[in-house]
Amino acid sequence: MTRETIEQKLYTLKFKADQESHLVVKDMQKCLECGDKWGRPCEAFCPANVYEWQVDSQELAVRFEGCVECGSCRIACPEYNIAWRYPKGGFGVTHRLG
Repeated sequence: MTRETIEQKLYTLKFKADQESHLVVKDMQKCLECGDKWGRPCEAFCPANVYEWQVDSQELAVRFEGCVECGSCRIACPEYNIAWRYPKGGFGVTHRLG
């Protein structure tokens, strides 16, 4: 029996992305400082890899279109710098089995 990777499991989800993000970084300066202080845990705690630090622009990229709406970012960000809300009605993730 082979184990599925997280990418394979995420591939089974259906997304309907809004034009506007339901994930908002409140203060990009805090993200910059977080890298030195905490090592940017947002790149690790999100199961869908929504957050990625952009070295060139010194900003946190948020690929909200692939968010699985687990809410871990609103809890695990050590600076409480991510505003999370449910996507507008009709948008977001649809889980295959629920």
